[in-house]
Amino acid sequence: MAVHARLFNREKALESILFIAAQLKAPTMHSIAKMLYLSDKLHLQDFGRLICGDHYIAMEYGPVPSTAYNMMKVPTGRFSFDPDIDEAVIEAIEITHGRNVVPKRNADTSVLSESEIDCINAVVEEHGHKTFGQLTDLTHDGAWKVTDENKPISLTDIVATLPNAGEVAAYLEAAH
Repeated sequence: MAVHARLFNREKALESILFIAAQLKAPTMHSIAKMLYLSDKLHLQDFGRLICGDHYIAMEYGPVPSTAYNMMKVPTGRFSFDPDIDEAVIEAIEITHGRNVVPKRNADTSVLSESEIDCINAVVEEHGHKTFGQLTDLTHDGAWKVTDENKPISLTDIVATLPNAGEVAAYLEAAH
């Protein structure tokens, strides 16, 4: 089965990071990455698409949205895209203590659809209070388990973890 993600949308990614960070009591790069993954899974389950179109890497502490994670590293000087993107990220977030995400402005939710906002809100409400270990355990799902460490997790494997996997896979196959 060939399942494809749409192209990555950096504006949605940045606004999603800000939107999630504003709702968490102590947002970190880890907790935001986990909220993004769980939000993407819920949105994929209910609407047949990812929110930002990011791809996930199977890292030690669970799936990591590769490009969104790199965006969060820009203010630390550990990653750079290009001057325009870097400037937008640096104006939007600050990283303290190497991992804490501090929003410098409110999220522009107009770039997110109602369904995307609803999925993010539902995930943050259900999982936003969980500890580092609880979020790690939660996201060590079947897709993460079948992927070698530091390798991309296939969208097919993520879809396979969904309760309606067959329906979502058929929808995605027909759409592409």
